[in-house]
Amino acid sequence: MTDVVEKQPLYTPFFGAMGATAAMAFSALGAAYGTAKSGTGIAAMSVMRPELIMKSVIPVVMAGIIAIYGLVVAALIANSITKDYTLFTSFCHLGAGLSVGLSGLAAGFAIGIVGDAGVRGTAQQPRLFVGMILILIFAEVLGLYGLIVALILATRG
Repeated sequence: MTDVVEKQPLYTPFFGAMGATAAMAFSALGAAYGTAKSGTGIAAMSVMRPELIMKSVIPVVMAGIIAIYGLVVAALIANSITKDYTLFTSFCHLGAGLSVGLSGLAAGFAIGIVGDAGVRGTAQQPRLFVGMILILIFAEVLGLYGLIVALILATRG
């Protein structure tokens, strides 16, 4: 086994570090977009119906959860990088980071768009609120799928 460890290329940890970077960067981008887009909808809605502000913060909270998914995977990958790190493990970690990061980016985009339109619509028709929440849950689940795949890949190596 020590033969295999000694023959690992010098650049092996780079791919693991890039996996951690991708996990955090892409999921944070998705969360930032979701927060910004939903925040503009909340600001526009609060002019007409200021009593609905706290109820309309739900999309912002859901967008923030996306960043937590990336943080968990990035911390898991970063703590796994050791001296006996193999190329196979580093590629698994790269795949894990890309999985949670890109799915978090997509989920953040979906949450932002649905959150913006949903809170504006809820201000005009309050019965729209439950439908908005359901669609937000389906958007959030996209990020959760990426987290599940990332955890499987990260523990694989």
